[in-house]
Amino acid sequence: MAVDLTSQLAPLTGVGVFADEVVRHLAVRPDVALTAYAVTWRGRGRLASVVPPGVAVVDRPMAARPLHELWRRADHPRIDRWIGLHDVVWGPNYVVPPTGAAALVTVHDLTTLRFPELADGFTVAFPDLIRRALARGAWVHTPTRFVRDEVIDAFDADPDRVVAIPHGVRVAPTAAGGAALAGGPRYVLAVGTVEPRKDLPTLVAAFDALAADDPDVRLVIAGADGWGAEALTAAVAAAGHRDRIVRLGRVDEVERAALVAEAAVFAYPSLYEGFGLPALEAMAAGTPVVTTRAGALVEVCGDGADLVPVGDAGALAAALGRMLGDGDHRAALVEQGRRVAAGYDWATTAERFADVFRQVVTSVT
Repeated sequence: MAVDLTSQLAPLTGVGVFADEVVRHLAVRPDVALTAYAVTWRGRGRLASVVPPGVAVVDRPMAARPLHELWRRADHPRIDRWIGLHDVVWGPNYVVPPTGAAALVTVHDLTTLRFPELADGFTVAFPDLIRRALARGAWVHTPTRFVRDEVIDAFDADPDRVVAIPHGVRVAPTAAGGAALAGGPRYVLAVGTVEPRKDLPTLVAAFDALAADDPDVRLVIAGADGWGAEALTAAVAAAGHRDRIVRLGRVDEVERAALVAEAAVFAYPSLYEGFGLPALEAMAAGTPVVTTRAGALVEVCGDGADLVPVGDAGALAAALGRMLGDGDHRAALVEQGRRVAAGYDWATTAERFADVFRQVVTSVT
């Protein structure tokens, strides 16, 4: 099987974590032979240094943008000319190229279709690429039933070829120092790339209302600036309690684990999600979560998090305030969150992927 691991050549986002975990678990299986490739020009020559042991590498430079433009309009050139022939080609990040092999593509969400104003220039090609892949007979993996239903509805996809397999939860290493990074022991935490879909300006507004009656609480935002970060900058500048809002930028895995472990509340006010891995990881770490009823978050978080309406700063402030002030509610939610998170396991995810790969191969033989 060939797998596109372009996502491993940059600091890992949610897609990168997903691909890394599934490939690591598959690489130790005797019934799966993996070959990694990357559709990149700037990252050429680096793939072998980031793939797990047991994964073969084909590291031939490919220019991503020109190829994506070709693949969204035509079924050539085939990826086989660069990587050779395989039984299955899997694209873990919306794109599976034309191939003579069976094909599987992972669709994490339909942001670019449902909310094009929340998508940047590179991702707007994803719907066309998905349509081309489906027309060629590709199977689709989604991380939730919610996204599976969206794919079937939006693309008139064959339900028998759209499979929902949830992510697992990466257990973070034990780490201390979150309060030191935050500048205080009591803080609301948001983690992730700053982009419009995360609706961090609404979180700032909710925190500003909350902070008026709680002089000790801080808001900490950890994550690199993506596109549209100017809206967050403006929201912070307008906040009356901006002196207690801390923007850390990108943090490493140890710093992230420490911040999550010591946070009073993990806030995830997203406008739309196909899964919501950061919220689930916080629940696994024993940190109570307040999030929105956006996309798949209700399905994934269940009763392990407090859920509020999308874009409602008042409801978000009230939920955060309850979490900070009601010890019994907080303790109950921490317990429920751990229980829900325990149902998500990367080994189980990889096992189900191995089964799907066999189905995909069988479907074209």
